[in-house]
Amino acid sequence: MPLNGEKPMNPNLSLALDELLKAGVDFILVGGLAAVVQGAPVTTMDVDIVHNQSPENIDKLLAFLDSVDAFYRRLDDKLIKPKRDELSGKGHALFTTRLGPIDVLAVIEEGRSYNDLLDYTVKIDFRGHTLRVLDLKMLIDLKKNSTDLKDKQRLPVLKATLRQLEEK
Repeated sequence: MPLNGEKPMNPNLSLALDELLKAGVDFILVGGLAAVVQGAPVTTMDVDIVHNQSPENIDKLLAFLDSVDAFYRRLDDKLIKPKRDELSGKGHALFTTRLGPIDVLAVIEEGRSYNDLLDYTVKIDFRGHTLRVLDLKMLIDLKKNSTDLKDKQRLPVLKATLRQLEEK
């Protein structure tokens, strides 16, 4: 198990997704990995999810996080396990796990929550599970006004990928 500030030697993001789905966690995949699973040739090093904040789903999420040895990513060496109140709030909970970094987000750009994003998802078959993913059009719309350099660099790639998908 890596220490809190360290990254696993070989993050396995697809296994992290598989384990989240097996645990029955209700979430929407967002961020770079959402673009990757829809065919965008971008690189990402973490799993970003927006989760359903129902008490039952938070129970499932906490059990999953415990199963992958999750600790909050911090600048100091303190190892702090996931907390229910933070997963129920409106912030971001950024974790180091034995499978790689997993970012659990209550909201993303423009304060959009799980329920706000549901109509902008696509369902993808992933290892026998249905994976709900934020669609490329919404990813692009949310990143248009970003000041983040990584978002600005990815935007043309996301737009080109969306055009290719629409041409099929």
